[in-house]
Amino acid sequence: MKIYYDDDANIELIKNLNVTIVGYGSQGHAHANNLKDSGVNVTVALRNGSSSWDKAIDADLNVMTVEESIPNADLVMMLAPDEFQKGIFEKSIKPNLKKDAILAFAHGFNIHFKKIITEETNSVIMIAPKGPGHTVRSTYKKGGGVPSLIAIYHDSIHGKEYSAKDIALSYAKANGGTRAGVLETSFKEETETDLFGEQAVLCGGMTALIKAGFETLVEAGYSPEMAYFECLHETKLITDLIQEGGIANMHYSISNTAEYGDYLSGPKIITDETKGAMKEILNNIQSGDFANEFLDDCRQSNDGSGGPFMKINRQSTQDHQIEKVGKELRSKMKFLNSEKLVDKEKN
Repeated sequence: MKIYYDDDANIELIKNLNVTIVGYGSQGHAHANNLKDSGVNVTVALRNGSSSWDKAIDADLNVMTVEESIPNADLVMMLAPDEFQKGIFEKSIKPNLKKDAILAFAHGFNIHFKKIITEETNSVIMIAPKGPGHTVRSTYKKGGGVPSLIAIYHDSIHGKEYSAKDIALSYAKANGGTRAGVLETSFKEETETDLFGEQAVLCGGMTALIKAGFETLVEAGYSPEMAYFECLHETKLITDLIQEGGIANMHYSISNTAEYGDYLSGPKIITDETKGAMKEILNNIQSGDFANEFLDDCRQSNDGSGGPFMKINRQSTQDHQIEKVGKELRSKMKFLNSEKLVDKEKN
């Protein structure tokens, strides 16, 4: 697979376009500020009354309502939460969108599962940084970047010296992505692997494993504080080693005792039955059933805070003993960046 870097992208292409960023949450604030700092003409599009309006103004960004921002936009990047994108698109974007404007996404959810249907005259592309928005922004400010994905769902650019792919690479460069490397994928591959990774490994799998380990130690009579450090706090130390040099690097860096225990006990935790459950999760994603379940739950919320399934499980997590113990222990660790813990805004 070819990986694209700075020399493979022409930043002047995106600098010659009027770019509208819809949303100013985690990814929205990162994209908007990175592009602005790269010399791109950026407008942030928000709903009237959005709590993010003043934040974007304070960052010296041009801010308009979605309806006002779209008619002059050459490229519209959709960075509102997945569950809101269809409504925003149908009500505020589609009626005002130029015929040749480019629609961009940082996740393929609504396009791949056909929740948003676009016109053939509009190119549809993806630029997806593989990291949280705060990391995308902080890494850019330090002169680095977050590895990113690009994908082309539809290229309607004709009679130009550049293609939709060229625009995607140009945007990625302005966002810092080509500093770290950009891979080309498809909307299908990005969407399905992203959802699977979140559910089976990075979020669902990891948090379930942490809580189960914590509960096992506490139920065996060990202190909650010790269980917290062993099962939650040290996960960052291990994942940092894995990210820096792979699993073998992590094995090299830990003790022989820990490495031996990895080989002995890991296969007892992640069994063929576990892998079978992972395949069921993947099938649920590929079929579109997960997307429908998620959106159906969201529709039962009147305030955009998540549906009943989300709220019940969010509260259950907050009430778990590991959260209460962890909050107390972390409060003593003054070196932790409290801003990252406080900023929970997603749209």
